[in-house]
Amino acid sequence: VQYFGGQFVFDANEAVNQKLKEVGALLKEEEMVHSYPHCWRTNDPIIFRATEQWFISMDKTGLRKNALRSIEEVKWIPPWGRDRIYGMIENRPDWCVSRQRAWGIPIPVFYCNSCQEPLVTEETIQYIAKLFEKRGADVWFEEEASHLLPAGTRCSKCGGDQFTKETDILDVWFDSGVSYAAVLEKDPNLQFPADLYLEGSDQHRGWFHSSLLTCVGTRGHAPYLSVLTHGFVVDGEGKKMSKSAGNVIAPEQVINRLGADVLRLWVCAEDYKEDIKISEEILKRLADAYFRIRNTFRFLLGNLYDFDPGKDRVPYEELYEIDRWALHKLQKLIRRVREAFERFEFHLVYHTVQNFCAVEMSALYFDILKDRLYTFPSSSKGRRSAQTVLYQILKDLTSLMAPILSFTTEEVWQHLPGEKEKEISVHLTSFPKVREEYMDQALEERWERIWEVREAVTKALEVARKEKRIGLSLDAHVRLSLPDKLYSIIKPYENELKSIFIVSSVALHPGGDEIKVEVARAEGKKCERCWNYDLSVGRDSRHPTICERCLRALDS
Repeated sequence: VQYFGGQFVFDANEAVNQKLKEVGALLKEEEMVHSYPHCWRTNDPIIFRATEQWFISMDKTGLRKNALRSIEEVKWIPPWGRDRIYGMIENRPDWCVSRQRAWGIPIPVFYCNSCQEPLVTEETIQYIAKLFEKRGADVWFEEEASHLLPAGTRCSKCGGDQFTKETDILDVWFDSGVSYAAVLEKDPNLQFPADLYLEGSDQHRGWFHSSLLTCVGTRGHAPYLSVLTHGFVVDGEGKKMSKSAGNVIAPEQVINRLGADVLRLWVCAEDYKEDIKISEEILKRLADAYFRIRNTFRFLLGNLYDFDPGKDRVPYEELYEIDRWALHKLQKLIRRVREAFERFEFHLVYHTVQNFCAVEMSALYFDILKDRLYTFPSSSKGRRSAQTVLYQILKDLTSLMAPILSFTTEEVWQHLPGEKEKEISVHLTSFPKVREEYMDQALEERWERIWEVREAVTKALEVARKEKRIGLSLDAHVRLSLPDKLYSIIKPYENELKSIFIVSSVALHPGGDEIKVEVARAEGKKCERCWNYDLSVGRDSRHPTICERCLRALDS
């Protein structure tokens, strides 16, 4: 370079300024703060230097056009991923695939020593590939060019037979971008294209991008059927985690303290489409949710200790109606969970199961069942009806949650009744399917009205409890007046209302424009066995502290 040859580029800056001043070409000189490129490894300032590189053209052979077409054939989760990668492919320059590094995957090109013509043919590529299979990629760096080419190789331009090998290596994104060829196409047990590629949102510019270009360029289609993008883990305030900030939560700490399944449940519960927050408060919330689900399993298992599904199962048509309601709800759960899994909406799996366990089961169904489970004769149809449904709920719920609570569900599965009916592991069983014969929309609609009435009764009981008129709900007698239309729906369940409301007695009356609930102390004495107040307590001298219903249960 004239005037400045041999000088280090940054040392020449001042000399360049002086020369511009000398010739009167410097219009203005001042200091300013601006963005400047730096080395990613050393953080030193750098300059851009134009050198010869290898490129993959985006347009000469239609790569860009074909890649954009292939993007439309892929399912992008979330959908904005499609727009993100489409814009990148649409506007990107040609792909520079050569890098100047000491080691990597070599670019298998040779140069004629006489005319510098590049040599790369199918024959030379295949020859080098076989050498790599035998000795690995290091053979490129260990051998001279003459040992890497087939015997008799000559330059197609000048006929020379002396060559120098390329020293550049391939871009590492090209390496990762052909992983499908190394993995999926080599293993007959794997499917190609892949069902799913999943990574962070930065990979629209990285792995998703390079994999798409290499596969479209060589196979004519995308290497994946679906692409899922997730956010990154941040602290509870949405800040990036770092040791210096002291906000890092290590997975092994969570596992050692709360168990692997709580960590797995946290992953499932968060909406991965955005950055995923984690903090001690969030983990505590998830641990509480985990124990609610675990307690559901415990209740189910605990009440199946004497149930043999092979002998004790009650046919569907003979089940109590509330048990059929629970089976209907179970089918709806299965449908929602399957749909959520198929859409990769794992947070909906969590919320759906959590609502099923905490609200529909624990707060309603299980609470009502306790009287039947604990006070009915052990082999009575009423108790076996309840156990039949509890068994089905346990079996299906365990399988539904197995992909998430892998260890807990396996523990549950090993204690599930009916050894002859089950696989040796929950992870070998088939995923539950909806059984349409258990679906009954009309039944659900009837029970929605019953739950509406129950909610009104529960509120009235709570008021009576606060006013010290009753202690437990079983201390109460409820007088219930309903509008005529609602009365006609509830009337067929009159004998079941006291167990549905968990009170000792109910008097049902028609009339009025709205639900009216009156709460009084129940008549009679408290049965020591079922805790219901009943006028029959004390009538039998053999068992003066229990009611007639419990007496029949004991005599049976």
